[in-house]
Amino acid sequence: MADAITVSVLGTGIMGAAMARNLARAGHRVRVWNRTRAKAEPLAADGAHVAATPAEAVEGADVVLTILYDGPATLDAMRQAAPSLRPGMAWVQSTTAGVEAVGELAAFAREQGLAFFDAPVLGTKQPAEAGQLVVLAAGPGEAREQVRPVLDAVGSRTVWTGEDGAQASATRLKLVVNSWVLAVTHGTAEALSLAKALGVDPQGLLDAVEGGPLDMGYLRAKSALILNGDLSSPSFAVSTAEKDARLIVQAGEGAGVRLDVAAAGAERFRRAAAQGHGGDDMAASYYASFDDSAS
Repeated sequence: MADAITVSVLGTGIMGAAMARNLARAGHRVRVWNRTRAKAEPLAADGAHVAATPAEAVEGADVVLTILYDGPATLDAMRQAAPSLRPGMAWVQSTTAGVEAVGELAAFAREQGLAFFDAPVLGTKQPAEAGQLVVLAAGPGEAREQVRPVLDAVGSRTVWTGEDGAQASATRLKLVVNSWVLAVTHGTAEALSLAKALGVDPQGLLDAVEGGPLDMGYLRAKSALILNGDLSSPSFAVSTAEKDARLIVQAGEGAGVRLDVAAAGAERFRRAAAQGHGGDDMAASYYASFDDSAS
């Protein structure tokens, strides 16, 4: 393709692997790295070069895309990549890292002469695999054309929130959206756990709200996972959801806002993880309502 570029993807978990595949399918040269190499190896079948180190992964890259667990993991990977970074590279930072961490990552980008884009994404496994994520992005206008092929390959649209990624305007919006997503997840989980405890047929909940303003696709999707016990192939895992919930609470505290529901939600995720559900879909918040995780 005429505008094929070389993209380095650091982090090939649920989201990163899907994004790397879509970049390869779009005709770009893709180089990948993951801390656990076994998670990156399958991407070789899609034409990606699987690198042993972050420095190897970013060699010759036009754009570096990071989608790791959190801010510290991202900064550590980029520091390891530093010997192969060069001024003028663009860095699309898609990890949900939190407001403070984005500032630290942006400072590192300035030191290295990189064009920094704060670019978290909205969506889970299925839209990631379909290249239908919504990208929330902030970054310099003069470098946007450089990252456009990457954003177009992984997302259905890009919502621009600012010109300076260091201000974390895209991450701020992501935290606001995630606060709602997690609240709906917990609301669904608690409603179904209460139905179980009161001897109410859970289908009664879904029938009662059907077609009305309280009905929503997310309620039905998460309810189906819980009622079918099909939580082991997560679109968004409990452990990651807990991390995001704590970032939301931290952001609120930094802005002088108490987020009691988010704080309680983080604790529900912690309990679910302690029961052995850390790798399950975040709908496993349901189990936090019971002392017995098999309930």
